[in-house]
Amino acid sequence: MHQMSILPSFRPKLALTIVFSFVAPILLISGLLVSFSLISHLPGLATISTAINRGITDFLASFGSGNSWRGIVIIGLTCSFVGGLFDAYTFYRYRHLRN
Repeated sequence: MHQMSILPSFRPKLALTIVFSFVAPILLISGLLVSFSLISHLPGLATISTAINRGITDFLASFGSGNSWRGIVIIGLTCSFVGGLFDAYTFYRYRHLRN
C-alpha cells in the first residue's frame, strides 16, 4: 500500500521528463538548421553553411527513411524513451537507497 502513494507523485515527473526529452533535441536541431540558414545569407559563408545544412538534413534523412522530418521525430522519440528510462532508474535508485 505504501507503493501506491508514491506512484501519483512519479507520473507527472515522468511525463515532464518524456516531453522535455522529446522537445530538446528537436529544438536543438531546428535551431542549428535555422542558424545555418540565416548564416547562408552572409556573403562568403553561403557555401559553407549550405553544405553544413545539407549534411544535417542528410543525417536526419538517414534516420527517417529518406525524410528529414521523420528523422527528427525518430530522434526525438528515441531521446524521450531514453529520458524516461533514466528518470525511472533514478527514481528507483533514490527510493531504494533512501530506505
